[in-house]
Amino acid sequence: MQKIIKSLGIVFGDIGTSPIYTLTVIFLLTTPTPENVTAILSLIVWTLVTLVTAEYAWLATSLSHKGEGGTIVLKEILVPYLKTGRSVAFVTLLSFLGISLLVGDGVITPAISILSAVEGSLLIPGFEDVSQGKLILVAAMIAVLLFVFQKRGTEKVAFVFGPLMLIWFGALALSGIASIYYSPSVLWALSPYYGIKFLLTNGLAGFIVLSEVILCATGGEALYADMGHLGRWPIVKAWYIVFVVLIINYLGQGAFVMRNPDTHNVLFEMIFSQARLLYVPFLLLSICATIIASQAMISGMFSVVYQGITTHIMPLFKVDYTSTEMRSQIYIPFVNWFLLACVIFIMYEFRESHNLAAAYGLAVTGTMSLTGIMMTWIFYIRRNFLRALVAALVTVINFVFLFANLFKIPHGGYWSIIIAALPFALILIYTIGQKRLYRSLRPLNLDAFLISYNQIYKALPKIRGMALFFAKDANDIAPYIVHTMFKNNIIYEDNVIVSIVRSDEPFGSNYFFRDPLAPGLRAFEIQAGYMEVIDVEAVLKEAGLVEKTIFYGVEEITTSNVVWKIFSLIKKLTPTFLIFYKLPTNKLHGVVTRVEM
Repeated sequence: MQKIIKSLGIVFGDIGTSPIYTLTVIFLLTTPTPENVTAILSLIVWTLVTLVTAEYAWLATSLSHKGEGGTIVLKEILVPYLKTGRSVAFVTLLSFLGISLLVGDGVITPAISILSAVEGSLLIPGFEDVSQGKLILVAAMIAVLLFVFQKRGTEKVAFVFGPLMLIWFGALALSGIASIYYSPSVLWALSPYYGIKFLLTNGLAGFIVLSEVILCATGGEALYADMGHLGRWPIVKAWYIVFVVLIINYLGQGAFVMRNPDTHNVLFEMIFSQARLLYVPFLLLSICATIIASQAMISGMFSVVYQGITTHIMPLFKVDYTSTEMRSQIYIPFVNWFLLACVIFIMYEFRESHNLAAAYGLAVTGTMSLTGIMMTWIFYIRRNFLRALVAALVTVINFVFLFANLFKIPHGGYWSIIIAALPFALILIYTIGQKRLYRSLRPLNLDAFLISYNQIYKALPKIRGMALFFAKDANDIAPYIVHTMFKNNIIYEDNVIVSIVRSDEPFGSNYFFRDPLAPGLRAFEIQAGYMEVIDVEAVLKEAGLVEKTIFYGVEEITTSNVVWKIFSLIKKLTPTFLIFYKLPTNKLHGVVTRVEM
């Protein structure tokens, strides 16, 4: 039960705060007649059934890797089944797109959630005439405080997230039940008939409405992406509770709209009419809920980027560890300030939450569609044809929503694409650049290296003590090691080539010495999961490696190509390999290798 409550704060903040704005936005496009209200509610109910319950709670969460979920995990599961390089490249590209779309979605989530909650203050007597500019300023201040707080870590306050969200969902359920009581006919919306009839009757206009209906499912992907924090079953069980609460609240809001067709801010006006004395506490609770939803998104972004770093698809951004007990508690300054700048810009650009909804949903449906493609592929290869069929049907529905959201592009949806394009371009430039750089460096084969090493080790006087040389792989000797030993004649009594290898497991680590390579030359390997935070210095001490100095390679890239100039700039602005792992700077010696790209 404790894990279920905890998951309410970690996993369901985003989708749990979507009732604040979903129906408000939809009825800006659609006349709130009883028939339309019933049809829209039917579409919402069955969107939650297909895109969240079926796609994520049932299908996606069954595809875990050591308990972890997410786009990168789907890629890791699928790639071993593939037989051609083109298939691997295609799946890799899909995973890159998925990560990038998550960033695009992640920027809009706190912007629309916080701004829509703050706009609820307009119903408080005396606050009716507050300008939109002041509301944006308050929302921006909340966002700034939220992002500034990240570097302190959330471990000390995270324990209140679950209970607060439990109160939030309780308030949503009670308000929904109270409203349904006065208009029980709204329960007809549980039938898919009314939603299908609406789409068939209204043609293109009904199709475009789907671009706003998807707002009810934003955050559903967190069921899978955050699975590693708590495990599958606590999240799935919590979803069933959240699902019922969301359905009750949406039906309650629909019933309120039927009775009050002139309403503008559906959830807040419904609460104001039901319990005026409790409205301000509810407003404060809604702001807390949106902050928790935003916090979950930010933590998720840190995890996704860290996965990207350790799987070598993203640069080595500076990473701080905010907790000595929770290894998943990390803080990445660059990501934090990039997200904050984008969130404030998005608030300023769109000004009102219903305008923001015009940009929201495109990245979400893109992510869901990519997930659907990879899931269908995996189930088909595994010959689980029932799940493959359901996954294929869900993927078709995802594409219907995606095409509907394409109509948002001229109305602000392009910002979602622009924001997602930035990490996508970064990933492509970095991954292709790293491969090109590695080929340009031309590492020396171990056997060829050992011939010269044995000769020079016997002939030259040796420096007392131990030197560590960090390399990608001990079988391919990096040029900087060759330059250090053979050109600069720096040979220590004990030379150890250290390599850090990321396994396809999310967590766990071990280390070992490989067979001695030659007199005075050893290879030491650290193996760690792609989500594992490792203290390299502590591992070295534990293994008995007391080094006198640490050598590492620094590439000085010369190029006339614009793309490689960007790659060179990325390399200069991000920490080096050993600084990333926080090794003692007083022992580090960088050896520069000039590379033409």
